[in-house]
Amino acid sequence: MRTKLTMYEAIKGIDDDDHQWREKKDIESALQISRSSFPPDKERLVSLDVFRGLTVALMILVDDVGGIVPAINHSPWDGLTLADFVMPFFLFIVGVSLAFAYKNLSCRFAATRKALMRSLKLLLLGLFLQGLFGLCFQRIAIAYLVAALCEIWLKGSHNVSSELSMIKKYRFHWVVAFVITTIYLSLLYGLYVPDWEYQISSEDQGSSTFLNLKVKCGVRGHTGPGCNAVGMIDRMFLGIQHLYRKPVYARTMQCSLNSPNNGPLPPDAPSWCQAPFDPEGLLSSLMATVTCLVGLHYGHIIIHFKDHKKRLNQWILRSFCLLMLGLALDLFGMQLNKPLYTLSYMCVTSGASGFLLSAIYLMVDVYGYKRASLVLEWMGVHALPIFVLIACNLVFLIIHGFYWKKPINNLLHLIGIGK
Repeated sequence: MRTKLTMYEAIKGIDDDDHQWREKKDIESALQISRSSFPPDKERLVSLDVFRGLTVALMILVDDVGGIVPAINHSPWDGLTLADFVMPFFLFIVGVSLAFAYKNLSCRFAATRKALMRSLKLLLLGLFLQGLFGLCFQRIAIAYLVAALCEIWLKGSHNVSSELSMIKKYRFHWVVAFVITTIYLSLLYGLYVPDWEYQISSEDQGSSTFLNLKVKCGVRGHTGPGCNAVGMIDRMFLGIQHLYRKPVYARTMQCSLNSPNNGPLPPDAPSWCQAPFDPEGLLSSLMATVTCLVGLHYGHIIIHFKDHKKRLNQWILRSFCLLMLGLALDLFGMQLNKPLYTLSYMCVTSGASGFLLSAIYLMVDVYGYKRASLVLEWMGVHALPIFVLIACNLVFLIIHGFYWKKPINNLLHLIGIGK
């Protein structure tokens, strides 16, 4: 039980010593207590749990309905859909919560050891789950570790009395974000991508045959599906045999007659259409850590400014700037692209995360409309168990194991899911 609790705390980004973010034994009674009865530094923000719960609900929706409604499924390559906000929302709220986790440090080395252990457990959980969801956990683990180390070692010791002093206190966080972004852009647009090959298998009269396909590249700075630096780095360091074999670009118009759904290959389909591609790759994970650092900055605003108006003004201003910057980058050629996690994509999704947090905070913590969000709050408090049991289909596997006389007589078959 202790291991499960620690992994649960890791994805929420909370610290054992910070009781504001512990799971409450009686959530209902806590919600009925007036916010004015808490001193400012003891105030528990329900909006963070609601944000996390809404993200989990959104993830379940797009996972179960996305295949039926392409408009909310992941974009096949360039562009942005509802599903493409899920991962940035998770990374953003992890960053926000980290500001509370390491607000008061008694020992930096002990805090570092704790951050390392939590990241390791998330990585192990990702390896256990494997597949697409396992990769999501691994990206969250990397982003969590980088942001946690920044918060532990790179924040100033002086007090914050204004917005400028807060920026000065955490200036090295922004240096890290700038360095990461520079490295990402330099590699994405500067690396030369040569021609490469991969192998696919096909069944022919009961025997397996292997076909070698060659992808012609010889380009630099290309951001298309077949010849980008993100895929090249993953093939080089992870090995093409370990990459995800159902790439999202298989639903593009070049690769599917039923685009934006999966479908048969067109007669003139490019050679890269069946090539593996990691949706949570190494290079793209660099920019994912920046999303977590942006969320950490929003958490700092909560820590250092107790007035609702100041918090909302700063959040909305930063969200607007991020959104406008991302749209401007997209307009000038840096496409919104989740598989590559482009800078424009990071800015737009981070800005959207900030606006969503501001709206939930205004509704739940300022105006007190908490009953309407009880379900989402519960989902946010139990985010990791819900993710593992429902999003990874474990709950359906468990239910499928209970049947009457014959395996076909199970609850899933009765209600039509197992048919």
